[in-house]
Amino acid sequence: MQLTSEQPQSLPILGLSVDILPNYPQWLATQIAQGQGVHVVTLNAEMTMQARISPELAAVIQQAELVIPDGAGVVMHFRLRGRKIDRCPGIELATSLLHTSVQQQPWSFCFFGGEPGVTEKAAHKWQQQLPQVNIIGTQHGYIVGEEMDGFCQTLQQQQPQVIFVGLGVPRQEFWIAEHRHLCPHSVWVGVGGSFDIWAETKTRAPGWLRDNNLEWVYRLYQEPWRWRRMLALPHFAWCSFLDTLR
Repeated sequence: MQLTSEQPQSLPILGLSVDILPNYPQWLATQIAQGQGVHVVTLNAEMTMQARISPELAAVIQQAELVIPDGAGVVMHFRLRGRKIDRCPGIELATSLLHTSVQQQPWSFCFFGGEPGVTEKAAHKWQQQLPQVNIIGTQHGYIVGEEMDGFCQTLQQQQPQVIFVGLGVPRQEFWIAEHRHLCPHSVWVGVGGSFDIWAETKTRAPGWLRDNNLEWVYRLYQEPWRWRRMLALPHFAWCSFLDTLR
C-alpha cells in the first residue's frame, strides 16, 4: 500500500473544524508507520451541539489531530455552502483500518468499551473474518477503580498501535484525551457503538437508509430512549441555516 504525507484540509463548522482527506485509512497508515500519535474524533451533529455548551468537549475536539465528518448533518452543513464532501462513518473507518492492517505487517489493536462480553465477541468475529488480524487486548467499559488502573497498566505495557474506544459520546472523547499519554504513538479512535454491531448484539441501519442520510431514524427505532438526544438534530440544522445566512 502506498503511504501518503498529504495533510488534511480543515473546514470550519459552528466553532469547530472538520478535516478533509481523500483517503483517511491511508493517511492514518502513514501516521502509524511514522509512530505519530493521533486522536481521531468522529464528528456528527449531536456532538457538535454538545460542544457548543461544553467548552471542555470543544477543547478536546479542537486538540484532536483528525476530525472526520461522521454524521449526515455535518455533510449537509457543507453542502449548504456549496462544498460537497463525503461522509466517513466511524464504524467504516475502523473497519477499513482492520482490513488495511492485514495488507502488510499486521498492526496491533485493542478494543475497549461496551458491555461485558461485547468486545470479546467483536474480536472473535473479526478473527474469524480476518485470521491475520492482531487484536492483542479487549476490555469492556464497565470498570472503575483498581480494575481501571490495571487495564491502564496493561495498555501501557502492550502499546497497541490502534486503540478503539467505544464508551459513547462524549465519555469516549474525554477518556481518550485523559489517557492517550499511556500510548503516545498510537492511533486512538472513538467508535461509539461499533462493538455492538461487530458482535451482532445490534444491527446497523439498512444501506438504503444510510445512503439517504437517515441512519438516525433507525437508531431512534432501536433505542427510542434516545429521543431527547435526537432533539440536537433540528437544533443543529437551525444553527447551520443561520450560520449559512451570516
